[in-house]
Amino acid sequence: MFGCGVVMAASQAMGIGRRSDGGLTIVCSSRPQKKATAHHMKTRPRKTQAWDRNRKPTVYDPLPPLPPDWTLVIPADASSAPVTPPPPTPSV
Repeated sequence: MFGCGVVMAASQAMGIGRRSDGGLTIVCSSRPQKKATAHHMKTRPRKTQAWDRNRKPTVYDPLPPLPPDWTLVIPADASSAPVTPPPPTPSV
């Protein structure tokens, strides 16, 4: 306007026209809100004390070995022992 040879369309001047990146531009937001991750990164608690910044992770004792899931018990005279089926469960 006022002596300028280039005139932009009204939609492009307000930032709501077509853009090359395909996104919308928020023009008149006085207090834009951050999305979830950006908000958590901005408001996360900071370590300010030197003893807290230089603290190393806790070192725990190693865990004891786990017990075996199955234990195979073979009788000493397995060849001569008769195999008996388990008793049937009563149905009530």
